[in-house]
Amino acid sequence: MNRPKPRGPAKLDALRQSGTLHPHPQRVTDPLFQDQPFFDARDLMQVKYELLRKVEIDGAPVSTAVTAFGLSRPSYYQARSAFEQDGLAGLAPQKRGPRRAHKFSAEVMAFLEQLREEQPEIRYPEMAGRVQERFGLAVNPRSIERHLRRGQKKTS
Repeated sequence: MNRPKPRGPAKLDALRQSGTLHPHPQRVTDPLFQDQPFFDARDLMQVKYELLRKVEIDGAPVSTAVTAFGLSRPSYYQARSAFEQDGLAGLAPQKRGPRRAHKFSAEVMAFLEQLREEQPEIRYPEMAGRVQERFGLAVNPRSIERHLRRGQKKTS
């Protein structure tokens, strides 16, 4: 049964929001994506999965397969590693950026708390300047405010 590919704006928006929109769907030339309505070249997770399947199951050379799927060799190896480690979920895009507040070490937090204790009226921009001077770290005053408030005990 050949159903038309879901090409509406809703799917496109969903792919865009999830970070799984293939940046170059026009480069996908594999016959699966040309002849089968189920396969959507815009869906990067599906493209990566089928690339892995083409190499691992069908035995296609990596160089040939990546060209047919519009991806690079490093993309293939990253996808393979992620799939081996986490299964299909590994093919989903990971959040970009730091995973934690890496600039606010225990030492920096202790320094900020000491500043606040010694100078209760000190403003966050000045605190940011002091952190820059002492640790060589550029931190946003708003981040300092959030971190210091996070450390305060809540009273009801």
